[in-house]
Amino acid sequence: MNELNAITPLPREGIGGGVVRAILFDMDGVLFDSMPNHAYAWSHAMTDFGLKMEPEEVYMNEGRTGKGTINILSNRYWGRNATDEECQQIYDAKSTLFNSLPEARPMPGAIDLLYKVRAQGLMRVIVTGSATHALLDRLNAAFPDLFTPELMVTAFDVHHGKPNPEPYLMGLKKANISASEAIVVENAPLGVQAAHAAGIFTIAVNTGPLKDEVLREAGADLVLPSMQYLADNWETLFERLR
Repeated sequence: MNELNAITPLPREGIGGGVVRAILFDMDGVLFDSMPNHAYAWSHAMTDFGLKMEPEEVYMNEGRTGKGTINILSNRYWGRNATDEECQQIYDAKSTLFNSLPEARPMPGAIDLLYKVRAQGLMRVIVTGSATHALLDRLNAAFPDLFTPELMVTAFDVHHGKPNPEPYLMGLKKANISASEAIVVENAPLGVQAAHAAGIFTIAVNTGPLKDEVLREAGADLVLPSMQYLADNWETLFERLR
């Protein structure tokens, strides 16, 4: 079955309406093929501290703050929240392991899609839970001239991470648009929940090991198999959304 058939008719009325002005992109697992590295680093770091974590659980918690992820496991195994010192130790161990891995490459299809979006005159907005100060440099190196600092939402811009809608609401605010003028491209259940709660039409690209049903149950309006598929079918999809 062609996945694009799933958007005829539109799953939710009032989405898009022919006035889409911006596409809001998650970063890890959407623009960069970085989730295998995150899954390896999180699962190994947690296990080293006696908090057994399977790689699939990392995908389920993608988008959550580091402290929030750690406390899910600490409550499971220790019966309490981790202290600030423990959180820092675990997160530092995860970061050290992550940084030792080969740098993640751009997701296949990502740059093709971004060029098409730019050619249509649409704004490109980053909405990520990352707290990396060098984020713009990394984006510019992989996707030259496609993103600007004023259209980026990072962990520094919000009080609540995904699945809270605040990151995507902040993205709308920075772009000065309403929810009906935007489309979100996500890959993670918590990110999908956040975008759905913000009232934005949400495309989930299933670039990880989770079943499509997990993303649909999180609120995705459309689930596609890859970024390359989305890029290859973008014009048809966008016209239908209009």
